[in-house]
Amino acid sequence: MATPSEIFSEINSRLESNPSKTAGMNAAFAFDLSGDGGGAHHIVIKDGKGEAGPGAPDNPGVTISMSDSDFVDLATGKLDGTAAFMSGKLKIQGDMGLAMKLQGILRG
Repeated sequence: MATPSEIFSEINSRLESNPSKTAGMNAAFAFDLSGDGGGAHHIVIKDGKGEAGPGAPDNPGVTISMSDSDFVDLATGKLDGTAAFMSGKLKIQGDMGLAMKLQGILRG
């Protein structure tokens, strides 16, 4: 099974190689993941460029809290974001509209 760090590294590569996917978007996503592979991670999209990796971003528009294993399932398509939110596996603080755009970024 992939780890959150591997997934954020893959997202970072996709953002660098295909910036058109996030054209016109300015957003900072913070991830607060629990579990052995958890910790603070981020995805920041600004001025046509995107970056993802460890650590919390400055002034996130939305903070996503969930377990590391649920995050991996979400990012790989095994867990639906809406279902995860409704069941309490995924908690969102901040801009709900921004959170809805996350699915397209995660699955690239």
